[in-house]
Amino acid sequence: MGPAFTIGIEEEYQTVDPVSRDLRSHIHAEMIEKGKMLLQEQVKAELHQSVVEVGTRVCSNIKDAKQEVKKLRRDMVRLAKENGLRLASAATHPFADWRVQEITPDERYKNIVEDMQLVARANLIFGLHVHIGVEDRETAIHMMNHARYFLPHILALSTNSPFWLGMNTGLKSYRSKVFDKFPRTNIPDYFPSWGEYENFINLLIKTRSIDNAKKIWWDIRPHPFFHTLEFRVCDIPMRVDETIALAALIQATVAKLYKLYAANQGFRLYRRALIMENKWRASRYGLAGKLIDFGKQKEVPVHDLIHEYLDFVDDVVDELDSREELNYIRTILEMGSGADRQVRVFEETGDLKKVVDYIIEETELGLSERAASSASSKTA
Repeated sequence: MGPAFTIGIEEEYQTVDPVSRDLRSHIHAEMIEKGKMLLQEQVKAELHQSVVEVGTRVCSNIKDAKQEVKKLRRDMVRLAKENGLRLASAATHPFADWRVQEITPDERYKNIVEDMQLVARANLIFGLHVHIGVEDRETAIHMMNHARYFLPHILALSTNSPFWLGMNTGLKSYRSKVFDKFPRTNIPDYFPSWGEYENFINLLIKTRSIDNAKKIWWDIRPHPFFHTLEFRVCDIPMRVDETIALAALIQATVAKLYKLYAANQGFRLYRRALIMENKWRASRYGLAGKLIDFGKQKEVPVHDLIHEYLDFVDDVVDELDSREELNYIRTILEMGSGADRQVRVFEETGDLKKVVDYIIEETELGLSERAASSASSKTA
């Protein structure tokens, strides 16, 4: 029996002061506590007090995931407003200064800061994590090996962090450059088997490099406690429909790669160093750049590669019942990623506060229950 391809989605949001538009700690407003009363374990604090994370339950398909993510976002937007804050979905804040952000008073985060010092304190970033159910560990490690090739493509679509400390960084995903200061990040190496991967983890634990496999922060990893393959490469997008589209693409990618694997066909494996070249291009230029087609050994515009990518997964999309959600990838190509749109607003206004206002608007777009019900009546 093959994998279930279940979906779990985690989103990290900014809590923003509606007047200054700067990040503001939410702990004082007891937002996390109220969130936990409403949503139990689906809400949790992060390292910095101005970050709040939500996570869906295990969803059997993308339709269920869409409902869950929209409800979680809607509830957190409301909670933020009730506590005099706004929710913003972008992978970096346009001008907030990490040096003045408060750390969450939790033993785990205290240990991370003690271990990594300024690297941890400066890690004021917001991501999207997508889990796909792959129950067999041996299968999961092979899916990870093959899926690595597509991580730069997925990153390019999600890019949403062009600003840092009030500056236009010139990168579309500055978040990825902030995070790669952490150890054990970026694209993982190739592992020939689950046993080899376990040997690697056990060596790190034995040498006190890590205490458990959760300290492996690669762009894709077998989750240490759930039977999932976790994709961690994405910037958090602004719109909920972007999150859903990316989750649908990730699910379709794993399903297609499994289909090839089960037929003993596989997908060509490339060196980590080559995939890292494409990751740099994706973080620097996003959708406006070119990635390397290693098979053809030439640069190809990202737009062309994404269309090829959609064609590649097309034969599993209807089985997954995700065509409608996946089609939004084409909308992202037309309107630009979150980074493209943030930069556009800044070029038009010259005001980073206006960029924050735009992010807040986009974060709330498509969340109203009326919009959700009218959309479902149109499709009925």
